[in-house]
Amino acid sequence: MFHLVFHRPLIPPNTGNAIRMVAGTGAHLHLVGPLGFDLSEKHLRRAGLDYHDLAQVTVHEDLGALWAALGKVRVFAFTTDATTGFGEIAYAPGDVLLFGSETTGLPAEVVADRRITATVRIPMLPGRRSMNLSNSAAVACYEAWRQHGYAGGH
Repeated sequence: MFHLVFHRPLIPPNTGNAIRMVAGTGAHLHLVGPLGFDLSEKHLRRAGLDYHDLAQVTVHEDLGALWAALGKVRVFAFTTDATTGFGEIAYAPGDVLLFGSETTGLPAEVVADRRITATVRIPMLPGRRSMNLSNSAAVACYEAWRQHGYAGGH
């Protein structure tokens, strides 16, 4: 399946919603620290409801630890600065969908990392800054899964 990465997430309910989403899609959620919350926060647990046991979630101390754990993979960094739409990518199982924090997105040094295969964006109407992190992640994850016939789903 796919790897969904939140780089330095700050808002617990977004991560809780993502936990619920990856439980339903079979994606693996990676949280790259430092995190802006404690994983035991009630807002996170409430958003994830009882899906925590059904989801694959791994916390990495930093980006270096993530890269070491994933090995050689294709990484698609989601940023509003990209010119390629996320729907233009032919995703493959094992691909990484990388998202930045809710307030700042991905830092320039992460976007410039040699491990980034491509930067992609989710189209929006002019004058809009960005979508909610968990919504953006769901849109991207479901597109990648759709391209593979929702393998394993019903």
